[in-house]
Amino acid sequence: MIEHAFKEVDPQELTGNPFKMILKDWMLITAGPVEAHNTMTIGWGGLGAMWSRNVAMCVIRPVRYTFEFLEREESFTLAWFDEQYRDALQFCGTKSGRDVPNKAVEAGLTPIAGTLPRTTNFAEARLIMECRKLYWQDIDPANFLDPKIEEMYPQKDYHRVYLGEILHCLSR
Repeated sequence: MIEHAFKEVDPQELTGNPFKMILKDWMLITAGPVEAHNTMTIGWGGLGAMWSRNVAMCVIRPVRYTFEFLEREESFTLAWFDEQYRDALQFCGTKSGRDVPNKAVEAGLTPIAGTLPRTTNFAEARLIMECRKLYWQDIDPANFLDPKIEEMYPQKDYHRVYLGEILHCLSR
């Protein structure tokens, strides 16, 4: 049985390298309550400050099933895991919730209710950020200053950027 006692921490006191946390460690982004959520692995995004608030920036392609959940819900969660869960993250990043409705469970993860209403966390996570959506913007390829960025979009499925205020930061 997984012990899922988390303690609230100040995001400004985190010691992890955000570049490693996002690009190398990956994370799950999840939207919706435990009984009706979807999650996916992401490796692009950012952590910082905007409008005098601690924020997380995430990007999701509209073709992804998780996009529907992010559009519907007011909040989302980000969860980081120890290396032993790399296979679970790989599974959640390559399988769609359209095809595998309980993919987090099939990946060996335990969904638990978040602190914010209608959010889902995971008992196995080492760090969780619960975020309230503040802003979104669709990426416009006309604004790419480096033409090589366009190569990241062979299907022309440009991301939607979400900015969320980190309301709860939970750690082991």
